[in-house]
Amino acid sequence: MSGAHATASEQRIRKNRATLSPRPNLLDYEAERSRFDWKAATKLLDGLPGGQGCDIAHEAVDRHAAGSRADKVALRWIGKTGERRDLTYASLRAETNRFANALSGLGVQPGKKVFVLMGRLPELYVAVLGARKARCAVTPLFSAFGPEPIATRIGGGKVLVTTPDLRRRKVAAVRGQMPTLKHVILVGDGAAEGEDTLPRQCNYWNRRQARTHRHIQKPIEVVVVQKECAGLTYLPPARQVAPIGGR
Repeated sequence: MSGAHATASEQRIRKNRATLSPRPNLLDYEAERSRFDWKAATKLLDGLPGGQGCDIAHEAVDRHAAGSRADKVALRWIGKTGERRDLTYASLRAETNRFANALSGLGVQPGKKVFVLMGRLPELYVAVLGARKARCAVTPLFSAFGPEPIATRIGGGKVLVTTPDLRRRKVAAVRGQMPTLKHVILVGDGAAEGEDTLPRQCNYWNRRQARTHRHIQKPIEVVVVQKECAGLTYLPPARQVAPIGGR
């Protein structure tokens, strides 16, 4: 490789920060890092109504859905074939509320683990935030895992949220290895007869097919500490979660 060619291929893309629109949230990482302060960051959060604490679902979705951003796009999903789905803050609040109530309706108690097995679909975020609203601990599972790694990770878990396709390809064959798994919640259309499903209103959109991947590493459970959130889960009481199908 010639020196001229190497220089040309290694040229960096540079942009004028002053002309960027909308303005990026992070222009200078080192500068932001040097002046970051937890107390100042905490002041940017609203906290739950009535001083009940702090919850990611409220901060990321509900507080915006209750204000001027209600009809703004909160989540935009673009599929492999170009299809696009938009969820506004208001609709995302409604969907996560529905999911939280669905868990409660199944008897899933606060503090229980909810395993989520799917790709980066809109339902992934609905399930995670909805489970948080139900005061459950969320354990994501990589959709490319094979059946054995999935069974190992779920262990003694009782609740799994997945798609009909992943259920058939990744879960059905090892269901016998998970005797404590009480609820397999399917999101999306295409559920076959005999599969566990939620009521129709909890089946959201059609799914994309996930890819397979071999993985044999046994998981290690760890505790991640995030400042003042460590060990604390402040979530809205049941009366703050709208009925299924409501806002």
